Amino acid sequence: MRICRLKDVDEKEIIREIKKGSLLIYPTDTLIGIGCHAGKVGSVRKIRKLKKTRKPLSVIAPSKEWIKRNLKVRHSSYLGKLPGKYTLIFEKKRKSFLQECSLKGLGVRIPDHEFTRIVKKSGVPFVTTSVNVSGKKPISKVAQIPKKFLKHVDFVIDDGARRGKASHVFDLTGEKPKRIR
Repeated sequence: MRICRLKDVDEKEIIREIKKGSLLIYPTDTLIGIGCHAGKVGSVRKIRKLKKTRKPLSVIAPSKEWIKRNLKVRHSSYLGKLPGKYTLIFEKKRKSFLQECSLKGLGVRIPDHEFTRIVKKSGVPFVTTSVNVSGKKPISKVAQIPKKFLKHVDFVIDDGARRGKASHVFDLTGEKPKRIR
């Protein structure tokens, strides 16, 4: 496991790590997250095990175009909230798509943060979830990350304390948008 400051990150190395399925702890515009390439089933399962959760996982989408290609975009005006502190849940076009993350709908984010630029360059969907056991308080500083998480990740990208709250979540799978959080 390596810890580096965001300003010192070797982007090409991080992109290679993302593509091969490495687990990363990283900053967002809200909290500190843990994630991996969403298409790498084994990696996604490791995150679920660490978080002790079976709940759906969201992804950082590499672009709005990626969202439109892979998800049924109802209420397209909500795409205008991205990048930002929002998670938008859309119905998947193919049920088998990223099934380890979620069965029917998929929550997508594009955080307004520098790390997102690296995810975009990787071109792959990237799991985004808070670094905590499900139901416990989210982590806002790298120094607070439990050792059990640190033992299982490949990189920790530190950009200082996060002062945000969890993203606002909108379910856009129905006839009318529904605010979840």
